Amino acid sequence: MSGVMPSEQPSPSAGRHEPVHPLSLWRWRHNPLRRRTDRIQGWTALALLLLAPVLGLAAAFSAGDAARAHYRAVAEEQEQTRHLLVATLTHDSPRHPEPGSDEAKKARYPVPVRYTAPGGETRTAETDVLPGLSRGSTVDVWADARGALTGAPMAADEIRSRAMGWAVIAFLAVAVAGAAVYGVAALSLHRHNLADWESRWARTAPRWTTSP
Repeated sequence: MSGVMPSEQPSPSAGRHEPVHPLSLWRWRHNPLRRRTDRIQGWTALALLLLAPVLGLAAAFSAGDAARAHYRAVAEEQEQTRHLLVATLTHDSPRHPEPGSDEAKKARYPVPVRYTAPGGETRTAETDVLPGLSRGSTVDVWADARGALTGAPMAADEIRSRAMGWAVIAFLAVAVAGAAVYGVAALSLHRHNLADWESRWARTAPRWTTSP
């Protein structure tokens, strides 16, 4: 109707905004609603999607190689400083409730043993042994240079497992960092859009609310 001003409309920032997928073609397709920030967000998502796997693999290989070299050095030091000894049980080992079962084969019980340290001193300590061993049975134990019982030197499969673990952690760290970068960029662009909407509405609102 001529001469009638429309009623006051709400600010665009007050409406509900349906989320758009970061890689949606809408961000590249030409249309009147597409903003420069939409293109920036789309290209940011695409760049991170392409770069994250490459950087993640590079980080995984680097971390895996570094971890493998480190644990190999540790294993070599352990082989030089640890000694394989024979120890004698001073008490019977507890019997497993299910002898012969798979669980019994994996079970270990702490039992006091007596052994001769590398320096010639006789010592007594506890070590984990198979169930059902009688007093006087012998088991192999590892001792350090001071004669204290310790674990066996790291085996090749343990070195490999630890190196793979660090490689996976490095890859996931890059993925999380990429997601964080995109989140910060998207939040910054969203705030920029809100500020732009508010600025445009501040210039448009008087035309909707001022009487003729």
